[in-house]
Order: sequence, then structure tokens, then C-alpha cells
Amino acid sequence: MPLDERIRVAPHDFRVLTGDRPTGPLHLGHYFGTLRNRVELQRRGVDMFVIVADYQVLTDRDVADRLVETVDGLLLDYLAAGLDPDRATIFAHSAVPALNQLLLPFLSLVSVPELQRNPTVKDEIAHSRQSAVSGLMFTYPVHQAADILFCKGNLVPVGQDQMPHIEVTRTVARRFNERYGPVFPVPEGLLSDAPVLAGTDGRKMSKSRGNAIALSATPDETARLIRAATTDADRHITYEPERRPGVSGLVHLAALCLGRDPQDVAAEIGNAGAAALKRTVTEAVNEFLAPMRERRAAYAKDPGFVRDVLRTGNARACEMADQTLREVREAMGTVY
Repeated sequence: MPLDERIRVAPHDFRVLTGDRPTGPLHLGHYFGTLRNRVELQRRGVDMFVIVADYQVLTDRDVADRLVETVDGLLLDYLAAGLDPDRATIFAHSAVPALNQLLLPFLSLVSVPELQRNPTVKDEIAHSRQSAVSGLMFTYPVHQAADILFCKGNLVPVGQDQMPHIEVTRTVARRFNERYGPVFPVPEGLLSDAPVLAGTDGRKMSKSRGNAIALSATPDETARLIRAATTDADRHITYEPERRPGVSGLVHLAALCLGRDPQDVAAEIGNAGAAALKRTVTEAVNEFLAPMRERRAAYAKDPGFVRDVLRTGNARACEMADQTLREVREAMGTVY
């Protein structure tokens, strides 16, 4: 039975682990890549764990600047996007010691060449701001395996570029179970309908590339970003991602926000040119983001509630991580 059908039939058989690094505002690439899936899975009744991966901020940074501010912003983005703290456990990496302790036995289950071959790590290293690769960056996929497996997560909504990390987690789970006994599920990756969203320059939308439209952007900021977006000299608007990445990225973004087919959006604009395309995109994005902006503003007025969401999630995550670590110690024979 296909994965989506299994989720529909028996949502309570699944537990999701997902999350983000608090390195800045979440953007539309995050929303259509994973956030939308998280909210839908939550609606279906899947148990949801969402990690604020504050330790992972240090993978490609010497220091974690403005971490309190970015964590608060991430929490607001989650709540605004529709994550419900009554149905989702939202917690911070650094607040769950037992989770991080799982990294040690998990590292013994993978080889250095396996880590070196990981294409996602290669890409992240290539875009790193550091002159040398830290041990945390190098072992990032194994740390992510600990994130997923500490709560016995068996379903991970991801974009296509994160699938190699899921394979590392599957390898770790299988090898631990083979070596020490059945403790962990072997998780599955759930791809979104829009695994890669182009930014305003036609490349993958990313905070580090400066081509992203933040979920928290104001209508005027959104309009300014879209006006500056890369297009081309051909006045006739078409959806051809390979040949016209800038134009096609904008068409795709409008189509996602409107819930329409990109080819139909492009055909409707036709010979009206890039200016009409950008107006269409701006209107579509601002209308789409309006409810999220309203919810975000409401939550921002109650910072105590937002922090309580994290404290409550931390407590539940710690309880679950402690239980999993006890099972790991028993399986490994390290209970003295």
C-alpha cells in the first residue's frame, strides 16, 4: 500500500519528527517544502514532534548570534503556519540531553567514508561560511538520526535534498537493531508536492542566498522582493523550468499560492510580460500569507504563551528521550 494511503487509513500508526535550524525567518520554500505537510499530517491525527535545532546552528557558524530572537521567531512562524501546540510537541535540541547522548553509540554504526559521500553534507559544506569543516557539520546526518529516533519517529516530511539524511537514519536504525536488538523503527521520508521551490533569482529558495520571501515579510517587503526578481528578455510568459528558471520560478510560486497549475497561470499572463507576471505573483503571495500574518501578529502579543509552548514541549521530549536512552542502554548491556 502506498505511504500516503497508509497514513490516511491509520494515521495513529505514525509519529513524525521534523524541524528547522533557527537561523532566521522561515520562508515560502520551507512552507511548501515541509510546513504544509506538517500541518496536514497534524490534521489527520499523526503524532507530531517538531525540533528547534538550536545546536545545529553551530554546524556552519562559529557562534550562534541572536539565538533567542531567532528561536522566538521560529516559534511564531510555526504557530502562524498552523502547528497546534496541543497536538504537536515543539521542543529545543539543547533542552533534551538524552537525545544528544544517543549520538555517541550512533556514530559507531557509520563509517567515515559513508559520511564523506553524503551529498547533502557536501552541499552544505560547499555553502558553509567557515574555512574548515567542524566535526558537528561532518556528523550532522548522524545527529539528525538521533533527532528522529529518540522519539521512535517513523515518518519524516522532507524536501528532496534531505532524503540522503533519511537514508543515514535508516542505516543507523537497521544496524543498531541488528547489532543490539530491536529498539528503533526504520523511518520513511515523505516528500512534499513541491520539494524544491525557486527563489527570486531562479535558484533554490534559501536564506543564505538572499532570494527568499519570509513568511513574516510585510506586504510591502514582499512586493519589493518580487519586483527585484530575475526574469528574462522574452515578453511571452511560459513555464519552462529548465530554459527559463527565473520566470518559471515566479510562475510556480504564484501557482502554489493560488492552488493552480503553473502552465495555466503562465498561459493566462501570456504576452503581458514580466511586469504583469510580478503583479500576479505579488497579489497571490500577499493574499496567501495574509492569514498567517494575522495569526503571527496575535501570537507575538503574548510572548509568555509562546515560551510556554516550548517549555511544555521540552518536558515531553525529555521524558521520551530518557525512556529511549534507557532502552538503548539495556540493549547495549551498559546498565551497571
